[in-house]
Amino acid sequence: MNAAKGAVLGLLRDAYQRRDLVSLVTFRDLSAEVVLKPTGSVEVARARLGEIPTGGRTPLAAGIEAALRVALDPGRLASHRPLLVLVTDGRATSGPVGADPVDAALLAAASVRSRGVDSVVIDVETTGSDHPGGSRLGLAGSVAAAMGARHLPVTELTPASLQYTVRRAAGSRR
Repeated sequence: MNAAKGAVLGLLRDAYQRRDLVSLVTFRDLSAEVVLKPTGSVEVARARLGEIPTGGRTPLAAGIEAALRVALDPGRLASHRPLLVLVTDGRATSGPVGADPVDAALLAAASVRSRGVDSVVIDVETTGSDHPGGSRLGLAGSVAAAMGARHLPVTELTPASLQYTVRRAAGSRR
């Protein structure tokens, strides 16, 4: 979670310098919530980021769908082209009733691609005892592929690589 919050803070600083708007969607337990509507205020975003609870189930599909709704808000599309940045380990442990959570997340990711929203997936999965043999599961990479997103693994995450990846994705939109 510290890597995720650090990545988001780096994005906020870069967005502020470029006069972009930033929105923050969190997802846990059974739902997703827009905790910050699009704003240029780094201070407000930073405060909201500090309030994010951790733990519980991960409704990744709901998070992607909520972020897509924010990105495609017709009131903002005229003045800003969206860039969806997903910070995730790719795990989906909660989903729509009767659906496999991972399949639902991949379907939601594919809808980002089909709607033409540029995206970046910051993969914060680490190895650990909860992975078989201490290996990575690679689920965030699968989500990035379905989304048509640029993929930045946590092992390559530095302020410079984050800035480069986001600017490259943003530059492809201009």
